[in-house]
Amino acid sequence: MSPPATDHDPQSQDTKPHDDIELTERINTKDTHPLSSPTLSPTQQSLSPPLISPTSTSAIFKARIQFISLCYSILLAGWNDGTTGPLLPRIQRVYHVGFAVVSLLFVANCVGFVSGAMANVALTEKLGFGKVIVLGSSLQTIAYAIQAPAPPFPVFAIAYALNGFGIALQDAQANGFVASLKDNPATKMGILHAAYGAGALASPLIATQFSQLPHWSFHYLVSMGIAASNTICLVLVFRGKNQDECFAQIGLEAGETGTSEVSAYRQIWGLKAVHLLAIFTLIYVGVEVTIGGWIVTFIIDVRGGGPSSGYISAGFFGGLMLGRVVLLWVNHKVGERRVLFIYAILAIGLELIVWLVPSLIGDAITVSLVGLLLGPIYPIMMNHSSRILPRWLLTGSIGWIAGFGQAGSALLPFMTGALASKFGIGSLQPLLVSMMATMVGLWALVPNSQKRPD
Repeated sequence: MSPPATDHDPQSQDTKPHDDIELTERINTKDTHPLSSPTLSPTQQSLSPPLISPTSTSAIFKARIQFISLCYSILLAGWNDGTTGPLLPRIQRVYHVGFAVVSLLFVANCVGFVSGAMANVALTEKLGFGKVIVLGSSLQTIAYAIQAPAPPFPVFAIAYALNGFGIALQDAQANGFVASLKDNPATKMGILHAAYGAGALASPLIATQFSQLPHWSFHYLVSMGIAASNTICLVLVFRGKNQDECFAQIGLEAGETGTSEVSAYRQIWGLKAVHLLAIFTLIYVGVEVTIGGWIVTFIIDVRGGGPSSGYISAGFFGGLMLGRVVLLWVNHKVGERRVLFIYAILAIGLELIVWLVPSLIGDAITVSLVGLLLGPIYPIMMNHSSRILPRWLLTGSIGWIAGFGQAGSALLPFMTGALASKFGIGSLQPLLVSMMATMVGLWALVPNSQKRPD
């Protein structure tokens, strides 16, 4: 006798599961696709054009143009950071200010950068990638226009804050964009930050010449022209489109979207890794900007260097640029997390030589080698962030990490100025060594996960 159909009939078995699957799919579709809600931000509402093949000639060309444009934007950030060091002694003489007061320029720049990083999340949700990065470049251009006529010191400092705000927006957008790429993002991140080093290398060469001219502040006129060209480039390449639309133009699918109703700010600040990376970046950026900003004064006052000592700052940033390119193979061979410890420890050893060996030429060479070793650290940190942080929070998280880290560009140089006022500029080296050691300890605390918690 055949068994009852209710127990073994294939048709009766299939009907109920299929109904369950259909019902489950309806529920899941409702729960996991909030992007269909009519209350979306303008960025989310924008429809991406159809995907094209990422291997097509058009997609490859557009991808290269986009990447080059972002490199140019980051180059301007390096140009800005490399400007201050050679001009610092001249600024002190023109405005009749001491170490502590002139250090307020670093503080103003930091306030602007941190403010820009905090505003970046909301601005990105409201305006989208293309508009925010152009806004940042426009503010940088305006800041240089204010500084070009050498206004009173308070106005000069406020322009530094405006500049910092603009650079923060560009920095967050460019890093978030490159970190989200699928095609070899680690190498591209290294090249992106090598562009920063190129700008920081070129700027002191020009600034050193202007520091000896009557119209020293015209250096900012040159900077304004370069920043204006950057703005035009960003407008023409990205045309105000959001990140997903730009990705669609080069054949990439949109990134994952978070489903949590918790605000992006709260999600970012709830991630322990974000705060550890931010504190690490604060120390790193502080060390980098302190060396670039104060090493010229150290060489002149302690080692007896002349006005051409400004080129030592260029050597440091030149090493920074080279390190981000020529050491890429070492990063891949040894492993990025492990090699960062090696670079930092070697940099500490070289900084001890600058501190303890009174040689002008030797110090100049050693400072360049310190730049070479410190160079890869920032892109390695960014690559690590892209591996351990949720993709839908990546641009906001990177913006906060970079913005909070930029506080180091004010904190450490200001500490240097305060210590120099009391103990002399010779206190620069022990401060740098102690901060580098702290940086090594912080990196050991950063999570080592290789999987992004999507």
